Amino acid sequence: MARASTTSDAFNAVAEPRRREILSYLATAERPVGDIVAALRLEQPSVSKHLRVLRNVGLVHMRCQGRQKLYRTNAEAIRPLHEWAGTFERYWKHQLLRVKERAEAKAQEISADLKSPENNFKEKL
Repeated sequence: MARASTTSDAFNAVAEPRRREILSYLATAERPVGDIVAALRLEQPSVSKHLRVLRNVGLVHMRCQGRQKLYRTNAEAIRPLHEWAGTFERYWKHQLLRVKERAEAKAQEISADLKSPENNFKEKL
């Protein structure tokens, strides 16, 4: 099966790490290209290219204010990405809970070993 181009599929568009950075930066506020360039320390032509891709797949909106172009995220278009990633979030929460339980059990084991009479005897010598 042929892979969709990055200009037609949101999942392929966000496969690029810099595009994810741009989306994260735009999540808090509408911003002009210059702010994105400065904050993410990317070249302006690169930011413009990534914004064009994100705009083509509908993940960002652009509006003009005078000569300035302002970009913001399109939360509705991001929803399918969020829902899909949520499937794995449940998996990782379960895995992290297991790690936490193991760490707590190990900490209790170490604490019990330190309080044992054998350990106290060795410390007195």
